[in-house]
Parts: sequence; structure tokens; C-alpha cells
Amino acid sequence: MHYKRVKIDKSYLCHVKRKFDQLLTENKLCTREDSILLAVSGGVDSMVMLHLFHQAGYRISVAHCNFQLRGQESDLDEELVKQVSSELKVACYSKRFDSDLYAQKIKQSIQMAARELRYDWFRKLMKEHEIKFLATAHHLNDNLETTLLNFVRGTGLHGLAGIPEKSNEIIRPLLRFTRDEIESFASEQNLKWRTDETNNSDDYDRNYIRHHLIPLLKELNPAIESGFDRTNERVVGALEIFDHAIDQLKKQGVKEEGDRLIVDQSLLFTLRHPQVLLWELIKPFGFNYTQCCNATNSAGAIGKIFLSATHQLTIDRHSLIVTRLSEVDGPVTIQSNDTQIFRDQLRMEISCGPATQIQDDPWSVQLDVDKLKFPLTWRKWQEGDYFYPLGLNHRKKLSDFLIDNKVALPDKSHISVVESDGEVIWVPGQRIDDRFKITSETRQTLRLQVHPHFD
Repeated sequence: MHYKRVKIDKSYLCHVKRKFDQLLTENKLCTREDSILLAVSGGVDSMVMLHLFHQAGYRISVAHCNFQLRGQESDLDEELVKQVSSELKVACYSKRFDSDLYAQKIKQSIQMAARELRYDWFRKLMKEHEIKFLATAHHLNDNLETTLLNFVRGTGLHGLAGIPEKSNEIIRPLLRFTRDEIESFASEQNLKWRTDETNNSDDYDRNYIRHHLIPLLKELNPAIESGFDRTNERVVGALEIFDHAIDQLKKQGVKEEGDRLIVDQSLLFTLRHPQVLLWELIKPFGFNYTQCCNATNSAGAIGKIFLSATHQLTIDRHSLIVTRLSEVDGPVTIQSNDTQIFRDQLRMEISCGPATQIQDDPWSVQLDVDKLKFPLTWRKWQEGDYFYPLGLNHRKKLSDFLIDNKVALPDKSHISVVESDGEVIWVPGQRIDDRFKITSETRQTLRLQVHPHFD
């Protein structure tokens, strides 16, 4: 593609370089002492980024991904990036990927597969070469397109903020530059770059917005980029205030206990739109906004459960409780010579020996070996289970015992029992069966201790 050459004086070029350096320093994206890996495709945006970093004297290296999706064109992109990097005396790393095969393997689109491949590789390079930041060449028009795309698909406030200028180790130093500024700079500097013709296609939603929606919006406001830039700056600033408010609300009614999150319902329903706050609190666990709407509408349905891919949201009496899904629910056999076994996310240590002082710990017990019959079974509790809780002289349904001891609904799903010959001898974390306790006549004890699997 050839861009119309616009006569621009040297003051414009100085302005671009000064703007670039100010954005890096004033927004604290990086310093000249930091090592920076540039993601360079060979397109005009990334080639301009490469030259701006180089001319400003930063410590840089280049990474190029050849996804082999455009045949010889992809190879020519790689060749150009290597050539220019060599001319600038900048280290260049390149890698070829079988994108089609990987997309089929993970059952994702080519675009998603390529994104996963390149960022995995970028992180490996950064770790191997001790590089602090990764710079991508997203610019203002990319941000406008992303925000519109998020808006059309449906998004939260963070989606309306578009692409962040800095996200952990990733920086985007061109995010305040328009496409016209970048192309004009490249033309005036006589830079070399490659054009991906697929950008002219309407096969992708982003391209459709670029070619059709934005031109219509420009009829309303020819300076839409600068208007969006000002609005985006205010949205990002408002989000800082919003996130601070969320943190303050968490202190009022949200508790973290181990790997679970407990949300006080009274906190949610002080707001007109409780589902919005709930979503902000639990979206990191994979729940979607619709589930949050349904959960707040079902607040009185005690015991109702909502599932994400990794977690469970349970409506309890006064709380909404998020817990991690169990990985193993099946029974585990305990042999007399076992010393350690695993179930769910728990580890059980097993040992035999003389009786010792009993500690007040429901996760560590001593039982009379002579009263047991191996193998023992460690399994999830079920309706109909009963035992003789220590200190009582009658049997009790385990379900009633859990209710009497105010065990929360999500905790019930994790309750397990250890049984011998069909008899419950211990409910880990709760109580042993009185019939199997040690006495003055006990000759040998079986000691069972349960710990988190990953402690």
C-alpha cells in the first residue's frame, strides 16, 4: 500500500519524537535503563515504534512471529523485520508457528490461537533474556475500534476503557498516536514497512467497524479520534475512582477465607443494582454478568448454586459464597500400611503408635486400632450417613449434626467421612465417632491428620 506523501516540516517530526518520549516518561511506562522487547510484525505501526525507540536511545530487542498464514507474504514480513533490525544493530528473535494446526488443537479461532502462541513465546523470551517490558504498537485508532467493539458486544466499565496503556509487563507507547500521525511519520522518515492485505477485508468484526462504522461517525464529528482520546482519558480516570470505591466496599462486607470468598448479602442490597457490584467481585472466578443477575434475583433461594468452569457460587442464609470446585469426589481406600493419601484438595497423613496427648484439633485425631477393620474408606458424605458424635451416647444423622453445628452450605459439599466396615469413624474437620475413641485400655492408636493438598 502507498500512502499519500504529505509535506511536513522538521518541527512535526520533532513533535512526534517529543510526544513519544513524554508519554514514556510522564506516564511511567519505562525508563532508558529498562530492557524492552518490541513486538514487531513488519507493519507500519510496529516499524514506527521500532524506529522511535531506537532514535530515543532505549535498550531494545525485537520479536517477530511468522504465523505462516499468508504464504510468501508472511515470509517477506519476517525478512523485512530481520533486515531492518540488522541495519539498526538491534537483536532480533523470530519464530514460525503452525497456527492452523494449533487452532484446531485448542478448538479456537485462528486469531485467538495466534494471540496465545505469540504471548506465550514473548513471555519465554522475556524470562530467558531477563527483559522487563514487552511493547506492542497499538495506537489510538486501535483503541477506538476496540472500545466500539466492546460496546456493541456488551461490556462492563473496564471494556469501555478500551486498551490499557500499561498492563503489568506490557506497555503500549503509541496508544495516544492516531493512525494518520504514524503513517505520516513513516512516510517522512522513508521507513520500510509491509502491508497485510487481510486488513482490507470485512471478514472480521474489527475491520467492519474500521471501514464502515467509523466513517459514518466521522460524518458527525470529523475529529472523532481527538474526541475519543479526551473521553477515554476521563473514563480511565473515573475507573480509578470506581476501583477505589470497590476496594472500600470489600472492606465493609467481603471476607476471604482460604480459597473462598464470602459476600454479605446486606452489602449488595444497599445498592440499587446489586448485580453490578457482585459481578465486579466474582468475575475473576469466571462468572458472567447474567449469572450475577440471576444470583441477586434468587437471594432468598437458600442452597441455590451457580457454576463457572472453576468455581461454585452458593446462596447461603446471609451470604453468597464462592468456593473452588472439587477436583475429586470419588472414594479413596486407606490400607493399614499407607502413610499418606490424597483426596479432593486434601492430604491425609497416616501413622500408628502409642497414644499421645490429644490436641483440640478437628483435623487431627487418634483412634483405637483394635476397633477398626482395614481397609478404611475416605469418601464424600451422603444423605443417610449417621454416627455417634464424641460425647453423645446416641446416634445422630450427619445431616442433622451439620445443621446443628451451623456448617455453611458450600462447606457441606466438601464434607467427607472416614468409615470402617461401613461405619463412620470420623468426620474430618468436625468430630470422631465416640465408639472408636481411645481409652485407658487402648494398646495402639491410628493417627489421622488432614492438611490442604498444597500447603
